[in-house]
Amino acid sequence: MSTPLAALPIRPLTMGDLLSCADLAENRGWPREERKWGLLLAAGTGYGIDDPDGKGLAACCVLTSYGPDLAAIGLLLVAEQHARQGLAQRLMAHVREAADGTPLSLYATSLGLPLYEKLGFTTVGRTETLRGQWQSPEATGQVQPVRTRRATGADLPALVRLDTEVFGADRTHLVTRLPAFADQLQVAFDGPTITGYAARWPTSATDVIGPLIAPDTETAKALVAALADGTGRSLRLDVDARHQELLGWLNERGLESVKGCTAMTYGVADLPGDRSRLFVVLNLATG
Repeated sequence: MSTPLAALPIRPLTMGDLLSCADLAENRGWPREERKWGLLLAAGTGYGIDDPDGKGLAACCVLTSYGPDLAAIGLLLVAEQHARQGLAQRLMAHVREAADGTPLSLYATSLGLPLYEKLGFTTVGRTETLRGQWQSPEATGQVQPVRTRRATGADLPALVRLDTEVFGADRTHLVTRLPAFADQLQVAFDGPTITGYAARWPTSATDVIGPLIAPDTETAKALVAALADGTGRSLRLDVDARHQELLGWLNERGLESVKGCTAMTYGVADLPGDRSRLFVVLNLATG
C-alpha cells in the first residue's frame, strides 16, 4: 500500500538524484537538460519528495543562495500524476523556511503564477524565451565594432566582479563553474576592461545562450553573434523583456518568442543590482 502523499517527507537532493530530476522535468513536458541539473545541484540545494510508488521523484525544486540578500527558487516541478494535491505548496513552505528570511526571487510560468501570488510574491518584471535557427547578420561596415574574444581563466576575477555589480549579489559559485559548464564563454572588452560576457551551453534539443551581461544593446548583439555564428544548432535565449531592441533584432535573426515568464520577488521590493545590464538570464531557475 502506497504512503499518502501528505505523509511523505521532504529531503535534500544529491547528485545521485540528477537523473530523477531530469525524468521529472521530462514528465512535465520540459527538456531533460541533465547538464543544467548538474549545475543547479552543485551550486544550490535541491529538495524533493520521493514518489510513493518508488518511481523516482514526485516533486522537486532548487534553492540557490546568493548570500544574505537574495536567494532564487527554481524548477518547482510536480509529477503529472501527483498534480493538484498540495505538493507544490508544501515544497514552497519548506524552501521559504530553509531560506530563513532571505529575500527570494523566482520566474513563474503561467501555470505557477496563481500559487506564487497566493503566497505573497509580487511581479517585478518579465522574460521572453526565444527559440529558432540562427541567421547571421550581414556585416554593417562599422568603423569601430564591439570587440569580443573567448574568455580565459585569467578573466574569471573580472567576470565575478562584473557579475556581482550587475546582479546585485555574489554569484561566484555559479560564475566560476561557467568555463566547465559552457561550450563557449565570450567576453566583450574595451582596452584592458571587460565590459560584458556571455556563455553558450548545449541541451539535447538546442544551444542555450545565457547569462549575457552587457553595457548596451550593441554589445549584447555582438556577444550573441560571436556565440551563435557557426553553431549550426537551434538557439534558445531567456531575454529580459525590458530589452525590446534586442528582442526585435533576435526576431530578425530567425528566433521567435515561444513563451514568457514573470519575474517575482518575496521579501524585497525589487531585484537588486543594475538589471538594465542583464540582457539574458543564465536560466530561469537561478533568478
